[in-house]
Amino acid sequence: MAETILTAERILEAAEEVLRRYGPAKATVVDVARALGVSHGSVYRHFPSKAALRDAVTERWLARVSAPLAAIAAEDGPAPARLRRWLDALIGAKHAKVLDDPEMFATYMTLAADAREVVAGHVAALTADLARMVADGVAQGVFAAADPQATGRALLDATARFHNPAHAAEWSDPGIAAAFEGVWTLVMRGLETRKG
Repeated sequence: MAETILTAERILEAAEEVLRRYGPAKATVVDVARALGVSHGSVYRHFPSKAALRDAVTERWLARVSAPLAAIAAEDGPAPARLRRWLDALIGAKHAKVLDDPEMFATYMTLAADAREVVAGHVAALTADLARMVADGVAQGVFAAADPQATGRALLDATARFHNPAHAAEWSDPGIAAAFEGVWTLVMRGLETRKG
């Protein structure tokens, strides 16, 4: 590959493959450069350090989860239905990552542990999506929430068992779907406006 056409996106693709091949403990910037057929200095022109490259890989991975969720949050329509679809999509995406490619999932968990700012940004984006849907529900007269932002964060926390990778070992529990339905029912009762 000619260095003149080297892009950050190509570097990130190569970094993912290198991480898959060698794992996070052994993968180096030199390995990424070698996979691209360029000098490691070329990689450093796009990413100033190994940590910056690893953070960018983590951010790219999390964006694959958050982008479809943001689209759901931005839709028009009844807030409760959007909220449920959003949570189902989040849970489905996280579970698929664990089940479809457990080795790469373990790699990303290692990277995420070191990328606290990236993970905090991901959590902030998820919270903002939830806050938007809560605010829409308040405007539609179906939700009662004095602080949509705080309520959005509470929703993320209340459902963490079902989507936070720290709980991945619990996702094979045969009762997990029923447990989520119980939490969903409780959440909806808590959000509903009180009429009469």
